[in-house]
Amino acid sequence: MSARPGPPLWLLLELTYRCPLHCVFCYNPTDFARTGAELDTATWLRVLAEARALGAVQLGLSGGEPLLREDLEEIVGAAHGLGYYINLITSGVGLTEARLAALKRAGLDHIQLSFQDSTRELNDFLSSTRTFEHKSQVAALIRAHGYPMVLNVVLHRHNIDHVGEILAMAERMGAQYVELANTQYYGWAWLNRAELLPSRAQLARAEAVTAGFRARVGNAMQIYFVVPDYFERRPKACMNGLGSVFLAVTPDGTALPCHAARMLPDLNPPNVREQSIRAIWYDSPAFNRFRGEDWMREPCRSCPERSQDFGGCRCQAYLLTGDAHQADPVCELSPHHHLVTEAVARAEAAPPRPAHEHVLRFRDHRTSVAVVPQPERLAEE
Repeated sequence: MSARPGPPLWLLLELTYRCPLHCVFCYNPTDFARTGAELDTATWLRVLAEARALGAVQLGLSGGEPLLREDLEEIVGAAHGLGYYINLITSGVGLTEARLAALKRAGLDHIQLSFQDSTRELNDFLSSTRTFEHKSQVAALIRAHGYPMVLNVVLHRHNIDHVGEILAMAERMGAQYVELANTQYYGWAWLNRAELLPSRAQLARAEAVTAGFRARVGNAMQIYFVVPDYFERRPKACMNGLGSVFLAVTPDGTALPCHAARMLPDLNPPNVREQSIRAIWYDSPAFNRFRGEDWMREPCRSCPERSQDFGGCRCQAYLLTGDAHQADPVCELSPHHHLVTEAVARAEAAPPRPAHEHVLRFRDHRTSVAVVPQPERLAEE
């Protein structure tokens, strides 16, 4: 039996799946159009209070695009009053000066702004929107209102060779923190994996460029380069172990031990409409399923690193092997490691092509139908 866990220190509220962007690597569920109605304001405020009473301190507000919630300022204000450190994770679409000022008054602590690339053409193509100029204006607003400039760019085959230009853009914008987050293959990124996975040579070049940039700027900018799992020999300690410190609540109230766990079969996640956060965190089978080590099979069960990586990512294990109890195939000790190396080998063999010549599917928030972006959008600019 696993020891009783500590509190859920990190609370993520996915306030809505609605989003003006249609990113080809979005981690939101591919069938989200079939999920239930969004929680109302009162229920979100109850969740905040219950989680804070358990000890949650870090709050992420994301989506979809959280700015589409008209009650965002009210939610931020309530969270601030409870003592959370509040991070808004946003595309910037819909963030006006007036709204930013209102969020500042409500107590918002931190804003993470996403870009898809350093160029208008590829940024707009990958999100199937015309948002680059607006994002650039929002970056200036964020700085003007006294927030630290925090940029996030998801890397993949089509933009990883632009790392130098992305960092130069960040420097021009006065960014203090930049996360170069290589794509992790869940949700829509899983559907587009064959078109997004870079080669080892691309990854090595990007790391070298990042190291050179770090050496030049010193402490003026903190740069986090997150290597894609598929190029590692050992798995990441996903969420420090499921049900350890992280709790996500989706727009319809489903509570999850990681933001992608909804895909896991037979997890039967609880819902905040029906249960308290305390009951969900401590008592629900979904949050206890992968706690501790009792669930582990070989080679994880006898591995001396099991208390460091917790068997790796359960969602990745499920997507690659069909069984969430398997060792994460990223680990070279896994009997399924070949599934990862074969995927990388296919990426190595793929001929270079412009992004608009690839069959990339993005999410349509109204229907969940996978749609191929049309290159003529760029021609119209």
